[in-house]
Amino acid sequence: MKKPMSLIAIIYVLFLFSCGSNDDDCTKIITIPQTYFAGNQYYTYDITQEVSCDFPEPEDAVTIEPPRLENFTYEILFFTYTPDTGNNTSRLEFEIKLNNNNGYAVEGVPILTINSDGLVHTGSYSNNASVPCYSINANSSCILTFEAEDSLDLGASNTVELLNVEYFLTN
Repeated sequence: MKKPMSLIAIIYVLFLFSCGSNDDDCTKIITIPQTYFAGNQYYTYDITQEVSCDFPEPEDAVTIEPPRLENFTYEILFFTYTPDTGNNTSRLEFEIKLNNNNGYAVEGVPILTINSDGLVHTGSYSNNASVPCYSINANSSCILTFEAEDSLDLGASNTVELLNVEYFLTN
C-alpha cells in the first residue's frame, strides 16, 4: 500500500511544480478605477481586467470620457419653467421618461443639457430630484421627476429649454 501512495504523492508534487514554474501563464484580475466629469460633478466607474501576475496594481484613477448608455432614449412628459411665480421665485419642474432599451439593468446618472437665456450648460438634476433614476431595469423605464423654486433675489433666467438628455453609467 505504501508504494501507490508514494507514487501518487510524487506525481502530485511534480504536477504542482510544473504548474507553478511557468510565470508567463500566471494571471490575476485587477480593478481599474476610472473617473469622469459631467458638468461640475465627479463620477466613478470601475472596470476589471485580467493581467499577468507581475502587472502592478493601479494606484490612481484614470480620467475617461463618460461612458454613455447605448440604446437609450427619452421622452419629455412635461418641462415647465416659470420665470416669476409671483412669490419672488422662479420654478423649474419636469418629468422625463428615461428608457433603457437593453436586456440588462444599469446604474448611472441622467445628464441634462439645458439652454438658459443662451447659456448652455450640462449637469445632473438627480441630487435634488424626487425620483433621481440612478438605476433602470432591463428593457424598462424610469421617470426623472424634478421640481424646484429659486429666489429671484439673485436674478433669474427668462427662458429655460431642455436640449438633450444622456445617461452616463456609474457601474
